[in-house]
Amino acid sequence: MIKAPINLQDLRREIYIKAKAEPTWQFWGLYVHVCKMDTLREAYRLAKQNDGAPGIDGVTFEAIEAGGLEEFLAQIREELLARTYRPTRHRHVEIPKEGGKGVRVLSIPTIRDRVVQGALKLILEPIFEADFQPGSYGYRPKRQAQEAVQRVAEAIVQHKTRVLDVDLCAFFDNIRHHLVVEKVAQRVNDTDIMHLLKLILKASGKKGVAQGGVLSPLLSNLYLNEVDRMLERAKEVTRSGKYTYLEYARFADDRAPRSCTRDEGRPLGAALQEEAPNHLKLLRPKAVVVSVKEKAGKTCQVSLKKTNASEPLRKGRKRRDEVKTGGESLTRDKPRGNLLTAWAASGLKVA
Repeated sequence: MIKAPINLQDLRREIYIKAKAEPTWQFWGLYVHVCKMDTLREAYRLAKQNDGAPGIDGVTFEAIEAGGLEEFLAQIREELLARTYRPTRHRHVEIPKEGGKGVRVLSIPTIRDRVVQGALKLILEPIFEADFQPGSYGYRPKRQAQEAVQRVAEAIVQHKTRVLDVDLCAFFDNIRHHLVVEKVAQRVNDTDIMHLLKLILKASGKKGVAQGGVLSPLLSNLYLNEVDRMLERAKEVTRSGKYTYLEYARFADDRAPRSCTRDEGRPLGAALQEEAPNHLKLLRPKAVVVSVKEKAGKTCQVSLKKTNASEPLRKGRKRRDEVKTGGESLTRDKPRGNLLTAWAASGLKVA
């Protein structure tokens, strides 16, 4: 009996279900799916949809389609199957940071390399999506930054109002390749997949991942997943019935308020540094006081006020009827506890 071919969407669904059901399962036989024309076509479509600039070779989407898209993808497939594919070096573009504080260097792969990275991501993403934690929001399918803000607002409503703001210094530039490979290998037992991943990482230099790369967001979330797991464990330690004394939300590597104690009683900032992979440097934690201005029987506003990190954090007020964030109101849940909570989306404010 000949088995009917499975389409890409069904394949990704089956991979996710298997990964979710068996957290220690190692996947094999994945490389053949990366090399399929359906996978390469979808990777190209997503790359074009993102409308990125050309890489160091100057080749544009228009030029590729003028020369024949199918021939372009067939050539990539042939190189992948023959194991002769080699990534091209990246084009570096400097983008000024907000407030004039230096520049952010984007490393832009060629469209050819973006297609290969995209194909690899399409196959690996459902595996690691099954492992990621609920407090992670950045660069994940069907998740938005506004959801991270809502998570923060809901925590404030529950009186978790002591906040620690933490940032990672030059995160994408300092990711260690061997740690990424080790984390992927925990779930993937496929020599060809691992070889392709190492080639892609090597194109970024001795360490770090391309900030403009298609695969980089997935790898960065995988890199920080252990930190999220630590915070999930801390939440459970503080649980009292259906309520907890701690919450967090993370959007990629950007600024994040976090709760200021851990189950052992050590400062959470120190615990985060301990858990951060590769000894990533944490910028000085910035204390934030969540100030709730109560108006009896009316909607009230929530604002975040920065304070000196050495000052004690004040407790939020005990009652309020609802919190308004981004035009939406959140009904007050039963309050429980005073410790904070939240790793919010970068650049987004609750007000």
